[in-house]
Amino acid sequence: MRTYKLVLFLMLGLSIFTSCENDLDVTLEDDDELTSDDLFTSPEAYRQALAGVYGNLSFPGILGPDNDPNLAGIDGGTSQYIRGLFNLENLSTDEAIWSYENDPGLRGMQRNTWGSDNPLILGVFARAGYELSLANEFLRQTTPEVLDGRDVSESLRTEIRTYRAEARALRALAYYHFMDLFGKAPFYTENDAVGFVQAEEINRQELFTFIEGELLEIINDLAPALQNEYGRVDQGMARMLLAKIYLNAEVYTGEARYADCLAQCEQIIASGYTLTPNYLNNFMADNNTNGAQNEIIFPIINDGSFAQNYGGTTILIQGEVGNPEANGESLGVNPTGFGGLFRVRSQFSRRFTDNPIFENDSRNTLLTEDRPIAISDVGNTAQGYIIAKYSNRTSDGGFGSDRTFTDTDFPLFRYADVLLMYAEAHLRGGGGNRATALEYINALRTRAFGNSSGNISDGDLTLNFLIDERSRELYWECVRRQDLIRFGLYSGGQYNWSYKGGPQSGTSIPEFRELFPIPDQSLSSNSNLTQNPGY
Repeated sequence: MRTYKLVLFLMLGLSIFTSCENDLDVTLEDDDELTSDDLFTSPEAYRQALAGVYGNLSFPGILGPDNDPNLAGIDGGTSQYIRGLFNLENLSTDEAIWSYENDPGLRGMQRNTWGSDNPLILGVFARAGYELSLANEFLRQTTPEVLDGRDVSESLRTEIRTYRAEARALRALAYYHFMDLFGKAPFYTENDAVGFVQAEEINRQELFTFIEGELLEIINDLAPALQNEYGRVDQGMARMLLAKIYLNAEVYTGEARYADCLAQCEQIIASGYTLTPNYLNNFMADNNTNGAQNEIIFPIINDGSFAQNYGGTTILIQGEVGNPEANGESLGVNPTGFGGLFRVRSQFSRRFTDNPIFENDSRNTLLTEDRPIAISDVGNTAQGYIIAKYSNRTSDGGFGSDRTFTDTDFPLFRYADVLLMYAEAHLRGGGGNRATALEYINALRTRAFGNSSGNISDGDLTLNFLIDERSRELYWECVRRQDLIRFGLYSGGQYNWSYKGGPQSGTSIPEFRELFPIPDQSLSSNSNLTQNPGY
């Protein structure tokens, strides 16, 4: 039973929120607004309002997949939160390629030639901004002064204190994506005026300081790790987000924080998370109950019955289906899926094919039969290998609730990544213990191979090993671009992958492309925003 999903998607109160995102230059579609006093008439109303803040991460509107999204002027599928992250974090790298380059924005994204008019970039900028607005309004409606006026009981106030911490963590997550992808953000909090205002711009350093401070301040108000309802923020999620910003701090601020990253990893490791014995259980339709829920630190909810949309794992699973293979049945969706939408680039494939040991690696989901490894024609869906990592099948062989829209939750943060981060932070001088780092890596390899045959020795544990191992473990989980930048392999010509910079052979790209541009629409509607260099 996905009881939390029912709460999340049947009781959304998105129409209560008033946007303050004039800089997005988009129209919020839910015009029939309720007043706050109309809405907050029962204890359950606060929970429902918080569900709206979560819901924005999962789907683009409340009217269903074929109706208008709540951000007008942007395609609903394009603006879905996870689909947007995948576009920017994976399609812009060596891990995936989209077959239909006439689709708006796709050619520029996967060839690293995007401009500030790219609709995929606007989709992410707008959706993350909307998350800020939803979180801010929830916080406005739950201050002690407001609760006094509604005569809220002490027991409910205790619950609301946790709700507020969750909303602040979700706001920090949105600001984290602004910091990582754009290097700046329009900044507003619950203390700013309600309405369409031009927010001030803050830079990467300021974002880092704000995110860190927020998370450290709220962490004790959150439920302990693994003690909240599945799908909700807990201390594990907050520590994971802290570990992420510390791991990338040298990129974000110029100051290394690897010791802080390792310390947060140690806290998470001590919290009770475990690796599910079957790697692929993390990516199946029952990953909320099949044991993966103890590895997935923070999922983005997908539900084929109650949260239908063309983003999330729906686009990933339907897009995995090969053309001409029509292997959708094996993935729990319609036989032809979305017509061979995705394939993987040869550089990714070779991480599994160059060494025969990876034939026995359960993370290797490549489908190679009758396919060349290289893609010489992006539009030819029969070229290049395809993968079968995500599935709408259940761990007992069943199917998700729908063959078009999937039940598989997207694992935004996963315990396996914590073990990899510990090892990297140690190798980069963050302290810890080398033997412990090796133990953590071999725990992942033992899970992957089913025995110790794939384990590495101490001499194998290097940064060069880790960047490849992170791709083998975490591919298509919205981390690859960030990883390549941190390892100095994204811009420049030290590492070129197929179609990087445009040509099939790949070419060097300038450093300014390590950040995405601020969308034209946002610049034109908020004079406080400035464009990133190079655009």
